Amino acid sequence: MCRSIKTLRPPYQEEVTDTDVHSAALQYVRKVSGFRKPAPHNAEAFEAAVAAVAAATQELLDHLVVGRKAA
Repeated sequence: MCRSIKTLRPPYQEEVTDTDVHSAALQYVRKVSGFRKPAPHNAEAFEAAVAAVAAATQELLDHLVVGRKAA
């Protein structure tokens, strides 16, 4: 869906910054909403969505187990 969002987990990305996570979230919300920059009356909802997606992304990355088989 969002080809420009890069994979943020190892081994593809050794270090993930808050900027990386925010950029991926922003790209996702832009794609889903269809707005590159929302109108003023949609800005609050847009920014809230970016923050929520960024938080979910960080939580996912914090809990992924990479390179280890599940028991």
